[in-house]
Amino acid sequence: MTQIKFANTQDEYLKCWNAISALRPNLTKENYLALIDKMEHQTYRLAYIEEENGNVPAIIGFRYMTMLYCGNIIYIDDLSTIPEARGKGYASQLLDFIIDLAQTQKLDGVHLDSGHQRYDAHRLYLNKKFKIMAHHFSLTF
Repeated sequence: MTQIKFANTQDEYLKCWNAISALRPNLTKENYLALIDKMEHQTYRLAYIEEENGNVPAIIGFRYMTMLYCGNIIYIDDLSTIPEARGKGYASQLLDFIIDLAQTQKLDGVHLDSGHQRYDAHRLYLNKKFKIMAHHFSLTF
């Protein structure tokens, strides 16, 4: 039996490290924790699946946003499953959790960006009725 929980403490954020680092290999634990501290002030929340043995195979990081083009939404920043746990439905379970949260709170939708090469993730999003609405552009310094 798995359970979805919210990370609220540094220890809980560290429990999620393996799943985060699978998606964000550029991070170190130190800058991960520093960024989390800043992001929490911007409504970022990290939810995770915890197995009976205490392992965390999957996470979903999201924030609440309001934008002129789409209204009040949940924006998913991070959705990741550790490689050895992929294909077990954890990402689907976390997406359903967020969709239910947005519907319960009567928000206007759920949005996310996804790397163009993440075909398995795209298949999941399309199966959950997400639509491809835009190209994402960035300018990095």
